[in-house]
Amino acid sequence: FANREGREYDFQQLYEVTKVATRNLNKVIDRNYYPVQEAKNSNMKHRPIGLGVQGLADAFMMMGLPFESEKARRLNEDIFETIYFAACEASTELAELHGAYETFEGSPASKGQLQFDMWNRTPKSDRWDWAALKQRIVKSGMQNSLLVAPMPTASTAQILGNNESFEPYTQNLYVRRVLSGEFVSVNKHLLKDLIHRGLWTEELRIQLIAHNGSVQGLDLPSDIKELYKTVWEIKQRHILDMAADRGAYIDQSQSLNIHMTDATTAKLSSMHFHGWGLGLKTGMY
Repeated sequence: FANREGREYDFQQLYEVTKVATRNLNKVIDRNYYPVQEAKNSNMKHRPIGLGVQGLADAFMMMGLPFESEKARRLNEDIFETIYFAACEASTELAELHGAYETFEGSPASKGQLQFDMWNRTPKSDRWDWAALKQRIVKSGMQNSLLVAPMPTASTAQILGNNESFEPYTQNLYVRRVLSGEFVSVNKHLLKDLIHRGLWTEELRIQLIAHNGSVQGLDLPSDIKELYKTVWEIKQRHILDMAADRGAYIDQSQSLNIHMTDATTAKLSSMHFHGWGLGLKTGMY
């Protein structure tokens, strides 16, 4: 949904696709095979679904937004607000047609309380009419008890050529192992930018390999170095801050990774307490 040329993000398209995905996942509940009756009973009673994402780091790079920038942080929050709104609206529309899920009455949503209300947060954008949607939810209910649960997407992201979930790139150079052998893969956004600026050479390729995919020690413009920081070069507290920003629009939880090269008990404890202080529910979905 990111436009590289205009450096814009298409929230309307994200909204429309999210509604389609919500309706499709809702159908899976009814058409799924359940190995045990208890699982089926629970699913039919509460009807939870789990929408996830992949390629957030790709969107940042396409729009020229360094992961640690304020604009990237705001886009992160706006994206998840849009996903949550679209999912809530689609679930409400389904409830208007087929009725609310069985245990809706008494839930926070039945009282007009959505996820961000329970975080004591107010959506920063005026893109979506939350007040009107809340009225519809209280009146008609929702078809699903839970909607958003960003998962790791390790396999599907690789298949689709995106970076995993909302994670930063772990490196700008990967070695892919397949039946026919091994081959080196360079971050496609970095490669495109370097070629566009006339900076991509055989010497640079060798240097990139020697630096394990990091551009920080290479003779490149500062904006390239800032945009293509790997997760090892990004402040991990910033990653937790961004997790909390989007957490207000995630009614389940999110699968989150922290990367440290020299982890200690003190550092790990500090990270856990920082996440707890921000209001994160868990570090997993």
